[in-house]
Amino acid sequence: MNDDQLLRYSRHILLPEIGVEGQEAILAARVLVIGAGGLGSPAAMYLAAAGVGTLVLADGDTVDLTNLQRQILHSADGVGRLKVESGRDTLHRLNPLAHVELRATRLEGQALEDEVAAADVVLDCCDNFATRHAVNRACVKFRKPLVSGAGIRFDGQVSVFDLRKDDSACYHCLFPEGEDLEEVRCAVMGVFAPLVGIIGATQAAEALKLIVGCGTSLDGRLLLLDGLEMEWRSVSLGRDPGCPVCGSR
Repeated sequence: MNDDQLLRYSRHILLPEIGVEGQEAILAARVLVIGAGGLGSPAAMYLAAAGVGTLVLADGDTVDLTNLQRQILHSADGVGRLKVESGRDTLHRLNPLAHVELRATRLEGQALEDEVAAADVVLDCCDNFATRHAVNRACVKFRKPLVSGAGIRFDGQVSVFDLRKDDSACYHCLFPEGEDLEEVRCAVMGVFAPLVGIIGATQAAEALKLIVGCGTSLDGRLLLLDGLEMEWRSVSLGRDPGCPVCGSR
């Protein structure tokens, strides 16, 4: 690290759980953030501020006026722009040292696999089950830790699927693909603005802990937030040995 980096990240370095070695691991890390909306906004901002070496931001949408109530990566000046471009500019204002790569598309197929294979940690900040399951399959294939978050109305959830471990569950173990699960969208159901901030920031925290190797991650636990009552609940997760996605691992 140079003098500027030592000063910028000094409050991390002062933490014995992180220190110089941990901060250097953060600076060397490559993190894939899928979705630059409500969850991806705070997640990407904290990761960039913390000094993640390469932040890959993937989203094919453009900024809409209705996004601005909660998607703090974007501003009124960015309406109509690609979210990844608007997000990059915000992240560079936050930390000029941040290296941000843009993927202005909905990642799928080989492109998705290539990005997951190259990442150290993957953050699922998207808003649909099809993408979530595709990301999960790629993370299982390449044994990459996945930090998954979701938020709707006043309810949020976040978990870690550390697929580097043989005994860790995958997203499919928790939410099997093809089951009759109601897919709800913010455009129809609404979402409390700070809720996605809380969940997205938690995703960033879990990603940084995985990179540094400190603390206890949410692997094996699903954290549920009731934003109206401001109560957290933790539910234990187990791997499904018959899971068609990760069962043969």
